Amino acid sequence: MTRSMPRPNRQLTRRSALTTAFAGVLASPAIAAQQARLLDGRWARFGVAEAPDHGPWDAILARHLRLGRDGIARFDYAAVDPNSLRGYLERLTATDPTALPRDAAFAYWVNLYNALTVHVVVGAWPVRSIREIGGSLLAPGPWREPLVTVAGRRLSLDEIEHGILRPVWRDPRVHYAVNCASLGCPNLAPRAFAADRLEPMLNDAARAYVNHPRGARVKAGRLEVSSIYRWFREDFGGTDAAVIAHLKSHADPPLSAQLDGISRIGSDSYDWRING
Repeated sequence: MTRSMPRPNRQLTRRSALTTAFAGVLASPAIAAQQARLLDGRWARFGVAEAPDHGPWDAILARHLRLGRDGIARFDYAAVDPNSLRGYLERLTATDPTALPRDAAFAYWVNLYNALTVHVVVGAWPVRSIREIGGSLLAPGPWREPLVTVAGRRLSLDEIEHGILRPVWRDPRVHYAVNCASLGCPNLAPRAFAADRLEPMLNDAARAYVNHPRGARVKAGRLEVSSIYRWFREDFGGTDAAVIAHLKSHADPPLSAQLDGISRIGSDSYDWRING
């Protein structure tokens, strides 16, 4: 294991029983509601270098990810070979993403985020929720822990998502691409993201989540949505009307018809149980 790889420790495995007990009670939306602020201007630079091989991540996903009849993808964390996962992450951290073309860089950061999240959960397995891993009582979860070194900079999951992906690309579909190992999250993609299939993968991910009940549902004329649309409201236009317009842009006809005439979001929810 190189210095760039995360090392299991007591702070990043399982919290105390008291903290774990509160993890399910404290929804802590403020944890997820980070503002998009560019971490460093260099992450917005791109080049023409060849992208790293994401084949090992493809193989891990093919072996351990399954789509259930309920439309939710679940990952078999217990069966993962840590060495194959570590090897892929080491390959990524040996790559300078600022030398990659724009689409390849996006794919790089998303794949790094998702593989690193799986690595963290595997290292702490078994857990009932990723929020049991690291963090504190008021800020549970591993997202703020420096986990990996990229181009000489130590980065956390939060910094990858909120300090690089969101501010550089400014694409709300980022939220359908990164996975937080939870049932309420958009599905972990069944293939590695890659520049040559980026747009269809992002659109497929958005459509799958928006049209699943955990993304959006209308009951008795009242719109219920994933808390993602509240936490990251600014990314979806900043208003209820803008969020609803975003939902309609990805909605299948049945949901789109239900959204007609709805101008406000009634409620939101999120299931933090592990997607294992």
